[in-house]
Amino acid sequence: MRTLLLLFALLATGSAALFAQADQPRSFGKGATLYMHHRPADGAGPRGITIPAWVPFYHGVASGDPLEDRVILWTRVTPDSTVTGPVEVAWRLATDIELEDVVASGTFTTDADRDYTVKVDATGLVPGRTYYYGFTALGRNSLTGKTKTTPAGATAEHLKFGVVSCANYQAGFFNAYGSLARRTDLDAVIHLGDYIYEYANFQYGSDVVWGDRELDPAGEILSLPDYRNRYSTYRLDTQLVRLHQQHPMIAVWDDHESANDAYVDGAENHNPETEGSWEERKAIARRVYFEWMPIRDAPEERIYRTFRYGDLVDLIMLDTRLEGRDKQPTTIADSVLLDPDRTMLGAEQKQWLFDRLAQSTARWRIIGQQVVFSEFNVGWAASVTGDTYAAIESLFLDIWDGYPAERSEIVAYLADNEIDNVVILTGDFHSTFAFDVADPPVAVRLDTINGAILPFYTPVPGYDPATGAGSRAVEFATPSVTSANFDENTNLFVAQIFQSQINAPLTIGGQPAGNPNPHLKYADLIRHGYYILDVKADSVQANYYYTPILALDETATFGRSLYSRDADNHLTPAGGPSGPKAGQDTPAPADPPENPNATATPAPTIVILSAYPNPVRDRLTLLYAMERSGALAIELFDATGRLVRQLRNESALPTGLYSNEVSLSGLPAGRYYLRLRAAGQVATLPVVKQ
Repeated sequence: MRTLLLLFALLATGSAALFAQADQPRSFGKGATLYMHHRPADGAGPRGITIPAWVPFYHGVASGDPLEDRVILWTRVTPDSTVTGPVEVAWRLATDIELEDVVASGTFTTDADRDYTVKVDATGLVPGRTYYYGFTALGRNSLTGKTKTTPAGATAEHLKFGVVSCANYQAGFFNAYGSLARRTDLDAVIHLGDYIYEYANFQYGSDVVWGDRELDPAGEILSLPDYRNRYSTYRLDTQLVRLHQQHPMIAVWDDHESANDAYVDGAENHNPETEGSWEERKAIARRVYFEWMPIRDAPEERIYRTFRYGDLVDLIMLDTRLEGRDKQPTTIADSVLLDPDRTMLGAEQKQWLFDRLAQSTARWRIIGQQVVFSEFNVGWAASVTGDTYAAIESLFLDIWDGYPAERSEIVAYLADNEIDNVVILTGDFHSTFAFDVADPPVAVRLDTINGAILPFYTPVPGYDPATGAGSRAVEFATPSVTSANFDENTNLFVAQIFQSQINAPLTIGGQPAGNPNPHLKYADLIRHGYYILDVKADSVQANYYYTPILALDETATFGRSLYSRDADNHLTPAGGPSGPKAGQDTPAPADPPENPNATATPAPTIVILSAYPNPVRDRLTLLYAMERSGALAIELFDATGRLVRQLRNESALPTGLYSNEVSLSGLPAGRYYLRLRAAGQVATLPVVKQ
């Protein structure tokens, strides 16, 4: 959300307050090594991009979309230099970490058309059971993953979910993912979007980590190879690999999986004149998401869907981006803002949501979606910025504040149908928020003070912030994994000022102005991390944890907990994090199972990760990793061994991920060979020109 930067550039005056807190969980097995990119955090010697022992499964394994009797299993094969065609991958799923008690198995054939990704829907499973799985291809085994099915009926008594969003690779290290990977008590991780970012290298992030976190491709991603290579870059991050290895994921996209502030017909960060068709870019983004994420394939690649966790939870996942969203208004003065026909969800998805809510018989109806749902009043900041109330309020129209009529319709539907125990999970905003969902939570009156139009906030009859009476649901917004918070967009002092005042009584022009956000029960605008959603029959509780981002660090600090009791529909502060589950999972092991037929894998100098398309008509995109710095030459030979093109010749190239566009234009059809020479090692890739 670029609007954060605009607002807090304005908040340059005021006076301050601050706060902080402390605690955390366990580890995923002994001997695990944390590999990161380019150079180590401690500065001691080079470290590679890929892990040789994981060949050809450098991107790890993943599972997702669990149901009572099935779960999606995912991996990607990086073919060796002799492979240009399909690769057959064997998979097996077992009840033990040694993968000996096999309950399901099979084979899957993958190829360049799907970027050598593998996705299997393993069926015939037992509800509420922990399983372990793995893949074998080209004579080698993958990491072993751990997953679990959803429970059935009354067997669901206590559930825990990790909730995350907004992981900008160039903003910092994914310590929040590593912290969740070390937990042994999660039923799934719920990812609310911004799993990747589309921006160019060094455009958005922190220069403290840029040397360790360079992106590929270096430019903004637009094409099919671009999106694939960006996912590949993210999925080589070992903390993300470990997260997927240890827990099933239930994910939805937000905007950055396509482009910033996306909607059905475009995006803020898409220029059709220079970047081509939005429909084509959107289709590529959808396709690659379904290739690289452990999500069940669906008609028209739709991501809104439900997961039933016995009689305890119906988890309803929405798409507030690409399915039905109208373009965001740019100002609250735009008459379209209050149009009752404006939609975030689209008519079909909204009716689907209402049907799911009405038909649910679960104790809790949990809605996973992307952007802040509750009313968020920020116009009071005009009293210290010198800007206008309208200008400040107009900064946040990408969230549900830009679609108030549809929000009111949803809250009214809950009230009219007496639907209780609705919990809304939110990402996108790079901040911790916990709301009572009241519509409206406060009345806003505009008065003229010293020539400026400023807001005054007064209570409404329908909602009592002291007791929570009148609230129809609760909302928990997760902090970002790494993406820039309020303090990173301005400075810590300014962020603390805003944090202290955002849900506290105001004085404007010497007059009491009320509380702009009395329904906001907890806010942290500064720290990164995640929350654990703890669900029992009598309550739902969010336990917030915060993690550093500018260095590899296993520290996770407890922040605060809030809960909603059965039928309360409002939040109450908790004294601390909720208690442990009765059962804990045995983590998947850190290393792949040994294969007695496999030869030892020497640490490579260069690894070819992908070449697409192949066969090729004109040009292909080559993605490779330099595991050690040194000289590099890339050459193209024909089938007779004759050098036909010198593509790259570097005397000293740093360790890192690289991509090259390789043109075969003007060459006759036939078989060619790309040869990459680095520090005495040669990697050869057959290429077929059509």
